[in-house]
Amino acid sequence: MPQSLPDLATLAIADLYPELSATGLPRRLFELARDEDLAVAGDVTTRACISEDATLAVNLVAREDATLAGLACIDELIDAFAAEITANPSPFVDGDRVTKGDVILGLHGNARGLLALERTLLNTIGRLSGIAMLTALYKRTMLSALPDGAPAPVLVDTRKTTPGWRVLEKYAVRCGGGAAHRLGLHDAMLIKDNHLANVALDDFASFVRDAATKARHATPLRFVMVEVDTLDQFRELFTLESGIIDMVLLDNMTPGLLREAVTLRNTTAPTLTLEASGGVNLSSIGAIASTGVDRIAVGALTHQATSVDFALDADLAHS
Repeated sequence: MPQSLPDLATLAIADLYPELSATGLPRRLFELARDEDLAVAGDVTTRACISEDATLAVNLVAREDATLAGLACIDELIDAFAAEITANPSPFVDGDRVTKGDVILGLHGNARGLLALERTLLNTIGRLSGIAMLTALYKRTMLSALPDGAPAPVLVDTRKTTPGWRVLEKYAVRCGGGAAHRLGLHDAMLIKDNHLANVALDDFASFVRDAATKARHATPLRFVMVEVDTLDQFRELFTLESGIIDMVLLDNMTPGLLREAVTLRNTTAPTLTLEASGGVNLSSIGAIASTGVDRIAVGALTHQATSVDFALDADLAHS
Protein backbone atom coordinates (compact mmCIF):
# COMPACT_ATOMS: atom_id res chain seq x y z
CA MET A 1 0.00 0.00 0.00
CA PRO A 2 1.40 3.50 -0.83
CA GLN A 3 2.64 5.64 2.05
CA SER A 4 0.35 8.38 3.33
CA LEU A 5 1.00 12.01 2.38
CA PRO A 6 1.61 14.57 5.16
CA ASP A 7 -1.44 16.23 6.64
CA LEU A 8 -1.31 19.83 5.44
CA ALA A 9 -3.28 20.99 8.48
CA THR A 10 -0.39 20.15 10.80
CA LEU A 11 2.37 21.94 8.87
CA ALA A 12 3.87 25.15 10.22
CA ILE A 13 3.68 28.25 8.01
CA ALA A 14 7.41 28.05 7.25
CA ASP A 15 7.05 24.43 6.10
CA LEU A 16 3.81 24.84 4.17
CA TYR A 17 4.94 27.17 1.40
CA PRO A 18 7.80 24.90 0.22
CA GLU A 19 5.34 21.99 0.17
CA LEU A 20 2.91 23.99 -1.97
CA SER A 21 5.58 25.56 -4.17
CA ALA A 22 6.89 22.09 -5.02
CA THR A 23 3.69 21.51 -7.01
CA GLY A 24 4.95 24.07 -9.55
CA LEU A 25 1.59 25.82 -9.48
CA PRO A 26 2.73 29.17 -8.01
CA ARG A 27 5.43 29.48 -10.66
CA ARG A 28 2.93 28.77 -13.46
CA LEU A 29 0.55 31.37 -12.03
CA PHE A 30 3.29 34.01 -11.82
CA GLU A 31 4.38 33.30 -15.39
CA LEU A 32 0.78 33.66 -16.57
CA ALA A 33 0.49 36.97 -14.69
CA ARG A 34 3.72 38.14 -16.33
CA ASP A 35 2.54 37.16 -19.80
CA GLU A 36 -0.91 38.74 -19.50
CA ASP A 37 0.69 42.06 -18.46
CA LEU A 38 3.75 42.18 -20.73
CA ALA A 39 2.77 39.94 -23.67
CA VAL A 40 5.30 40.27 -26.51
CA ALA A 41 5.69 44.04 -26.55
CA GLY A 42 6.59 44.41 -22.87
CA ASP A 43 5.96 47.54 -20.82
CA VAL A 44 5.71 50.09 -23.63
CA THR A 45 5.26 53.05 -21.29
CA THR A 46 8.25 52.31 -19.08
CA ARG A 47 10.48 51.55 -22.06
CA ALA A 48 9.68 54.98 -23.49
CA CYS A 49 10.17 56.80 -20.18
CA ILE A 50 12.97 54.96 -18.34
CA SER A 51 16.45 54.19 -19.63
CA GLU A 52 17.51 50.56 -19.84
CA ASP A 53 20.19 50.85 -17.17
CA ALA A 54 18.26 53.03 -14.69
CA THR A 55 17.91 51.72 -11.14
CA LEU A 56 15.19 52.23 -8.58
CA ALA A 57 14.56 51.47 -4.90
CA VAL A 58 11.02 51.05 -3.55
CA ASN A 59 9.31 50.08 -0.33
CA LEU A 60 6.33 47.80 -0.01
CA VAL A 61 4.03 49.73 2.32
CA ALA A 62 0.77 48.71 4.00
CA ARG A 63 -2.00 51.20 3.27
CA GLU A 64 -4.25 49.64 5.91
CA ASP A 65 -4.02 47.32 8.92
CA ALA A 66 -3.75 43.70 7.83
CA THR A 67 -2.64 40.16 8.52
CA LEU A 68 0.34 39.61 6.25
CA ALA A 69 0.55 36.80 3.70
CA GLY A 70 2.63 36.34 0.58
CA LEU A 71 6.17 37.27 1.59
CA ALA A 72 7.24 33.67 1.05
CA CYS A 73 6.53 33.84 -2.67
CA ILE A 74 8.28 37.13 -3.49
CA ASP A 75 11.60 35.58 -4.56
CA GLU A 76 9.76 33.13 -6.81
CA LEU A 77 7.69 35.96 -8.27
CA ILE A 78 10.81 38.03 -9.02
CA ASP A 79 12.44 35.02 -10.66
CA ALA A 80 9.39 34.38 -12.87
CA PHE A 81 9.69 37.94 -14.19
CA ALA A 82 13.46 37.46 -14.70
CA ALA A 83 13.84 40.87 -13.09
CA GLU A 84 17.22 42.14 -11.90
CA ILE A 85 15.79 42.96 -8.50
CA THR A 86 16.80 42.20 -4.93
CA ALA A 87 14.38 42.01 -2.01
CA ASN A 88 15.81 43.16 1.30
CA PRO A 89 15.18 41.11 4.46
CA SER A 90 11.82 41.98 5.97
CA PRO A 91 11.22 42.76 9.65
CA PHE A 92 7.98 40.80 9.28
CA VAL A 93 7.02 37.22 8.50
CA ASP A 94 3.85 35.84 6.99
CA GLY A 95 1.13 35.70 9.61
CA ASP A 96 2.24 38.91 11.34
CA ARG A 97 -0.22 41.68 12.03
CA VAL A 98 0.89 44.87 10.23
CA THR A 99 -0.34 48.41 10.69
CA LYS A 100 -1.16 51.10 8.15
CA GLY A 101 2.09 52.77 7.14
CA ASP A 102 4.37 49.86 8.00
CA VAL A 103 7.21 49.28 5.55
CA ILE A 104 7.02 45.56 4.85
CA LEU A 105 10.25 45.30 2.87
CA GLY A 106 12.41 47.15 0.38
CA LEU A 107 13.25 46.17 -3.17
CA HIS A 108 15.93 47.62 -5.41
CA GLY A 109 17.38 47.01 -8.83
CA ASN A 110 16.60 47.63 -12.47
CA ALA A 111 13.87 50.27 -12.74
CA ARG A 112 12.20 48.71 -15.76
CA GLY A 113 12.06 45.33 -14.04
CA LEU A 114 10.56 46.81 -10.87
CA LEU A 115 7.86 48.67 -12.75
CA ALA A 116 6.97 45.58 -14.77
CA LEU A 117 6.69 43.52 -11.58
CA GLU A 118 4.84 46.13 -9.50
CA ARG A 119 1.19 45.34 -10.18
CA THR A 120 1.52 41.55 -10.01
CA LEU A 121 3.40 41.79 -6.73
CA LEU A 122 0.80 44.12 -5.22
CA ASN A 123 -2.09 41.99 -6.49
CA THR A 124 -0.54 38.89 -4.98
CA ILE A 125 0.29 40.34 -1.56
CA GLY A 126 -3.03 42.18 -1.39
CA ARG A 127 -5.14 39.15 -2.30
CA LEU A 128 -3.34 36.76 0.03
CA SER A 129 -3.30 39.22 2.94
CA GLY A 130 -7.04 39.77 2.50
CA ILE A 131 -7.64 36.04 2.90
CA ALA A 132 -5.34 35.89 5.91
CA MET A 133 -7.14 38.84 7.52
CA LEU A 134 -10.59 37.30 7.00
CA THR A 135 -9.36 33.97 8.36
CA ALA A 136 -8.00 35.72 11.44
CA LEU A 137 -11.39 37.41 11.94
CA TYR A 138 -13.20 34.05 11.73
CA LYS A 139 -10.78 32.54 14.20
CA ARG A 140 -11.15 35.41 16.70
CA THR A 141 -14.93 35.20 16.42
CA MET A 142 -14.84 31.44 16.97
CA LEU A 143 -12.53 31.63 19.97
CA SER A 144 -14.55 34.38 21.62
CA ALA A 145 -17.59 32.11 21.69
CA LEU A 146 -15.85 29.24 23.51
CA PRO A 147 -15.81 28.88 27.31
CA ASP A 148 -12.42 29.32 28.97
CA GLY A 149 -10.35 26.17 28.56
CA ALA A 150 -12.58 24.62 25.92
CA PRO A 151 -10.66 23.07 22.99
CA ALA A 152 -10.89 25.09 19.79
CA PRO A 153 -11.70 23.39 16.49
CA VAL A 154 -9.24 23.72 13.63
CA LEU A 155 -10.47 26.19 11.01
CA VAL A 156 -9.93 24.72 7.53
CA ASP A 157 -10.44 25.96 3.99
CA THR A 158 -12.22 24.27 1.07
CA ARG A 159 -11.81 23.93 -2.70
CA LYS A 160 -13.91 27.09 -3.18
CA THR A 161 -10.87 28.97 -4.42
CA THR A 162 -10.01 31.19 -7.37
CA PRO A 163 -9.02 28.97 -10.32
CA GLY A 164 -5.23 28.86 -10.55
CA TRP A 165 -4.74 30.48 -7.14
CA ARG A 166 -5.63 27.53 -4.92
CA VAL A 167 -2.29 26.67 -3.35
CA LEU A 168 -1.53 30.33 -2.67
CA GLU A 169 -4.96 30.96 -1.18
CA LYS A 170 -4.61 27.90 1.04
CA TYR A 171 -1.24 29.22 2.17
CA ALA A 172 -2.91 32.54 3.03
CA VAL A 173 -5.52 30.76 5.16
CA ARG A 174 -2.67 29.21 7.14
CA CYS A 175 -1.12 32.67 7.59
CA GLY A 176 -4.39 33.84 9.13
CA GLY A 177 -4.44 31.05 11.70
CA GLY A 178 -6.41 28.45 9.75
CA ALA A 179 -5.26 25.24 8.11
CA ALA A 180 -5.24 23.67 4.67
CA HIS A 181 -7.68 20.92 3.75
CA ARG A 182 -6.85 18.71 0.76
CA LEU A 183 -5.27 20.48 -2.21
CA GLY A 184 -7.59 18.94 -4.77
CA LEU A 185 -9.27 15.78 -5.95
CA HIS A 186 -5.91 14.04 -6.27
CA ASP A 187 -4.36 14.00 -2.80
CA ALA A 188 -7.13 12.96 -0.39
CA MET A 189 -10.37 11.01 -0.55
CA LEU A 190 -13.65 12.72 0.29
CA ILE A 191 -16.67 10.53 -0.39
CA LYS A 192 -19.50 13.06 -0.82
CA ASP A 193 -23.26 12.90 -1.24
CA ASN A 194 -23.10 12.62 -5.03
CA HIS A 195 -20.81 9.60 -4.74
CA LEU A 196 -23.37 8.05 -2.38
CA ALA A 197 -26.55 9.11 -4.18
CA ASN A 198 -27.63 5.59 -5.12
CA VAL A 199 -26.27 3.78 -2.06
CA ALA A 200 -28.90 2.37 0.31
CA LEU A 201 -28.40 2.85 4.04
CA ASP A 202 -27.91 -0.91 4.53
CA ASP A 203 -25.05 -0.81 2.02
CA PHE A 204 -23.52 2.44 3.24
CA ALA A 205 -20.70 1.00 5.35
CA SER A 206 -19.71 -1.70 2.89
CA PHE A 207 -19.62 0.82 0.03
CA VAL A 208 -17.37 3.13 2.04
CA ARG A 209 -15.11 0.23 3.08
CA ASP A 210 -14.66 -0.98 -0.50
CA ALA A 211 -14.08 2.50 -1.93
CA ALA A 212 -11.64 3.56 0.79
CA THR A 213 -9.64 0.35 0.51
CA LYS A 214 -9.43 0.69 -3.27
CA ALA A 215 -8.27 4.31 -3.03
CA ARG A 216 -5.65 3.62 -0.33
CA HIS A 217 -4.12 0.86 -2.46
CA ALA A 218 -4.07 3.03 -5.59
CA THR A 219 -2.22 6.16 -4.49
CA PRO A 220 -0.75 7.98 -1.46
CA LEU A 221 -3.45 9.95 0.38
CA ARG A 222 -3.48 12.62 3.06
CA PHE A 223 -6.68 11.20 4.57
CA VAL A 224 -9.97 9.44 3.83
CA MET A 225 -13.11 11.37 4.75
CA VAL A 226 -16.79 10.54 4.34
CA GLU A 227 -19.61 13.08 4.19
CA VAL A 228 -22.84 12.27 6.02
CA ASP A 229 -26.10 14.17 5.99
CA THR A 230 -27.88 12.23 8.75
CA LEU A 231 -27.07 10.59 12.06
CA ASP A 232 -28.31 7.29 10.63
CA GLN A 233 -25.54 7.40 8.01
CA PHE A 234 -23.10 8.39 10.73
CA ARG A 235 -24.03 5.39 12.91
CA GLU A 236 -23.40 3.03 9.99
CA LEU A 237 -19.77 4.14 9.89
CA PHE A 238 -19.19 2.78 13.40
CA THR A 239 -19.35 -0.73 11.95
CA LEU A 240 -16.14 -0.08 9.99
CA GLU A 241 -12.83 -1.40 11.22
CA SER A 242 -10.35 1.11 12.63
CA GLY A 243 -8.20 2.74 9.94
CA ILE A 244 -10.69 2.48 7.07
CA ILE A 245 -11.59 6.16 7.35
CA ASP A 246 -9.91 9.04 9.15
CA MET A 247 -12.58 11.74 9.28
CA VAL A 248 -16.30 12.29 8.92
CA LEU A 249 -17.73 15.47 7.43
CA LEU A 250 -21.00 16.41 9.10
CA ASP A 251 -22.75 18.35 6.37
CA ASN A 252 -25.24 21.14 7.04
CA MET A 253 -26.20 19.86 10.48
CA THR A 254 -27.70 22.06 13.17
CA PRO A 255 -25.68 22.63 16.36
CA GLY A 256 -28.02 20.20 18.10
CA LEU A 257 -27.29 17.42 15.62
CA LEU A 258 -23.58 18.19 15.74
CA ARG A 259 -23.62 17.74 19.52
CA GLU A 260 -25.38 14.39 19.13
CA ALA A 261 -22.78 13.32 16.61
CA VAL A 262 -19.95 14.33 18.95
CA THR A 263 -21.51 12.36 21.81
CA LEU A 264 -21.88 9.28 19.57
CA ARG A 265 -18.29 9.60 18.43
CA ASN A 266 -16.94 10.02 21.95
CA THR A 267 -18.64 6.85 23.17
CA THR A 268 -18.12 4.68 20.10
CA ALA A 269 -15.10 5.77 18.03
CA PRO A 270 -13.14 8.38 20.01
CA THR A 271 -10.22 8.56 17.53
CA LEU A 272 -12.47 9.58 14.62
CA THR A 273 -12.08 13.23 13.60
CA LEU A 274 -15.30 15.17 13.02
CA GLU A 275 -15.52 18.14 10.68
CA ALA A 276 -18.54 20.46 10.42
CA SER A 277 -19.27 22.06 7.05
CA GLY A 278 -22.07 24.02 5.42
CA GLY A 279 -23.77 27.22 6.48
CA VAL A 280 -20.71 28.50 8.35
CA ASN A 281 -20.47 32.27 8.63
CA LEU A 282 -19.40 34.81 11.23
CA SER A 283 -22.81 34.61 12.89
CA SER A 284 -22.92 30.81 13.14
CA ILE A 285 -19.33 29.77 13.73
CA GLY A 286 -19.43 30.31 17.49
CA ALA A 287 -22.38 27.96 18.00
CA ILE A 288 -20.81 25.36 15.72
CA ALA A 289 -17.45 25.55 17.52
CA SER A 290 -19.19 25.03 20.86
CA THR A 291 -20.54 21.61 19.83
CA GLY A 292 -17.20 19.84 20.25
CA VAL A 293 -16.37 19.13 16.60
CA ASP A 294 -12.67 18.92 15.77
CA ARG A 295 -12.63 20.94 12.55
CA ILE A 296 -14.82 23.52 10.83
CA ALA A 297 -14.59 23.99 7.05
CA VAL A 298 -15.36 27.50 5.80
CA GLY A 299 -15.54 28.28 2.08
CA ALA A 300 -15.96 31.99 2.81
CA LEU A 301 -12.31 32.26 3.88
CA THR A 302 -11.30 32.30 0.23
CA HIS A 303 -14.36 33.17 -1.81
CA GLN A 304 -15.50 36.15 0.28
CA ALA A 305 -12.16 37.77 1.09
CA THR A 306 -11.40 41.34 0.00
CA SER A 307 -7.89 42.36 -1.04
CA VAL A 308 -5.79 44.53 1.27
CA ASP A 309 -4.32 47.76 -0.08
CA PHE A 310 -0.52 47.82 -0.39
CA ALA A 311 1.68 50.18 -2.38
CA LEU A 312 5.21 50.29 -3.79
CA ASP A 313 6.52 53.74 -2.87
CA ALA A 314 9.82 55.07 -4.18
CA ASP A 315 12.54 54.97 -1.52
CA LEU A 316 14.16 58.31 -2.31
CA ALA A 317 16.84 57.84 0.33
CA HIS A 318 18.19 54.78 -1.47
CA SER A 319 17.34 55.54 -5.10
